[in-house]
Amino acid sequence: MTHGMVCAPQPEAVEAGVLALRRGGNAVDAAICCALVQTVVDPQMCGIAGMGSMHLHLPDKNHHQFIDFYGRAPLKTTPDMWEDILIGEAQDGFGFALEGAVNDVGYQAVTAPGSLLAYFTAIERHGTMDWKDIMAPAIKIAEEGFKVRPYMSTFWNEKMAFGLVGCKERLAFTQAGRDIYFKPDGTLLEPGEVLKNPDMARTLKRISEGGIDIFYCGEIADEIVADMERHGGLLGKADLENYQLDDNEPLWGDYRGYRIATNPPPGGGIMVLQMLNILEHFDLRALGHNSPEYIRIVAEAMKLATIDKDAHIGDPKFVDVPVERLLSDEYAAQCAQAIRNGEIAHVPRVEQTPESKETTHICAVDDHGNTVSMTHTLGMPSGALTKGLGFMYNGCMSVFDPRPGHSDSLAPGKARFTAMAPSIVYKDDKPVLVIGAPGGTYITMGVLQGILNVIDFDMSAQSAVAAPRICATSDIIDVVNRIPRYVTDEVASYGYEVRRSHKNFHFAGVHAIKLTDGKWEGGADPGRDGVALEV
Repeated sequence: MTHGMVCAPQPEAVEAGVLALRRGGNAVDAAICCALVQTVVDPQMCGIAGMGSMHLHLPDKNHHQFIDFYGRAPLKTTPDMWEDILIGEAQDGFGFALEGAVNDVGYQAVTAPGSLLAYFTAIERHGTMDWKDIMAPAIKIAEEGFKVRPYMSTFWNEKMAFGLVGCKERLAFTQAGRDIYFKPDGTLLEPGEVLKNPDMARTLKRISEGGIDIFYCGEIADEIVADMERHGGLLGKADLENYQLDDNEPLWGDYRGYRIATNPPPGGGIMVLQMLNILEHFDLRALGHNSPEYIRIVAEAMKLATIDKDAHIGDPKFVDVPVERLLSDEYAAQCAQAIRNGEIAHVPRVEQTPESKETTHICAVDDHGNTVSMTHTLGMPSGALTKGLGFMYNGCMSVFDPRPGHSDSLAPGKARFTAMAPSIVYKDDKPVLVIGAPGGTYITMGVLQGILNVIDFDMSAQSAVAAPRICATSDIIDVVNRIPRYVTDEVASYGYEVRRSHKNFHFAGVHAIKLTDGKWEGGADPGRDGVALEV
C-alpha cells in the first residue's frame, strides 16, 4: 500500500485513485485512474477526446515538468473561415458566439484531442501499474453504471441566456447522445438514476487491449474520421496521427516568501503569477478577507491580468508572448500604483454574450513526495458522439478568435488560450499546496483566491476552497451570494457594477491538498460533488 491522498469533484473517481494507492501505485497511477473514471462519470466535463494540462513533481526522479495536451485546431482550419459570421464575445472573454454556433456545437467545434495520449504517456513514463489495470475501474463503471449526481444534473439542465445552446440540447444533438442520456419517454436522466454507457465501456476495452494507437491511427481513428466526414467536421486522419504532446518546464513566481510553479502559455498560469505579483504590493491580511477594499484591489488585479491575457497570451508556437514583461517586478509595481490611485481598468470586449463552460480537476500526492495536479476538459462539450463509441468530442474551437490578427486567432495546428492553471506552491523547496480548478475563465480567479486564502489568511485547505469568492473578468465584479450586501454596496459606491450570483458557491470549483509537517489535508469545493480521501 502507498500512503497518499486524492481530491477531485467526483467521489467515484477519487475512490478509483485511492484504490490505486491501496494496490501500491504511486500518485501518477492514482491520478490517471481518477482521470479515466472522470471521463465516465462526468462525460461532459472531460473525456478521452479532450484536452488538458498535467503538472508532475516527482522528486525521486528529479522530475518536475508539465505534460500539456491542448486541443489543436484541425489542419483544415483557415484564419478567416468564420470572420463573417461573428455575433459576439463571451462576457468573460472566453469564447465567441457565431451564427449557427458552428464553433461551439457539432462536428466543426472539435479540435484534435490529446487527453488519451497524455494519460497513457504519464503511466508509461512515471507510473508503476499496468495500463490495463489503470483502465479497469473506468470500464467497470461504464458497464455497471453510476448514479447521476446533483451537480451533473444541474449542469445538464442549466438554461443559457441570449440563445446560446444549453447542455441538454448538446446531449440530444445526436441519436447516440439521446440513447445514453435520455429515458425512453424523452426526458433526461435525473439525480439518483443510473447511467450506463456500454458503448463507452466497449471503446475503453478496445483501447485497453489494443493500446492507444487504435485511437490515434487504428480502427477507432478510422471510425472517428468517417463520422467527421459524414457531418462536415474539420478533424482529419492526419490531425490524429500527428498529434504530439508538449513537455514544458514550469513557469515560476514568488509570493511572500513562497515559490509557485504553474503552467506556461497557452495555459492560465501566467495570469495567476501576474495577479500575485501585483497583490504582493498590498497588505491583504490587514485589509480583511473580502472587505470592500480587499475586493476592489483583488478585482482590479484580475481585470488587469484579463486585459493582458486578451491582448497577448496565445500559443507560443504561433505568437510571441511577452512573459518576462508581464511577470516583471516593474510591471507589477506599475499596475499596483494604478490600483492605489483608484484607477478603474476597462476590459474591452466585442458585443457581449455570456458563455458556460466546464472542466474537471485532480490533485494527488503520495508518501514518496510525488505530487500531481491535472486539469482536463472538453472545453464546452460539442454534443457530437460517433455511434457505437460512447464518448463526446471536445468543443474547444469555440474559444479561438474568429478575427484574424489576434493572439488567439485561428490557425491550423494551433492551441488556444485556456485558463487551466494546475499549480504547486513551495516553501523551502517543499510542496505545501497542490491546487487547481475547473471552471473556464474563472479557473485562474479561483486558484488565485485559494492561494491567497492559504498564504495570507492561514486557512485550512477546506476553508480556502470553500470561502466566498469574487470574479472580475470584465468590467463587472461578480460575487457569490454569501458575500454580504453591505459589503458589495460599498464596493459599488467606488464606481463599480457589482453582480450578485444566486449561487452560494461559484466561480470555479477549486480543489486542493495542503501539506503541513508531513501531513495531508484535502479541500474539495463544496459547490461540487467531490471529496478528498486519504489512504
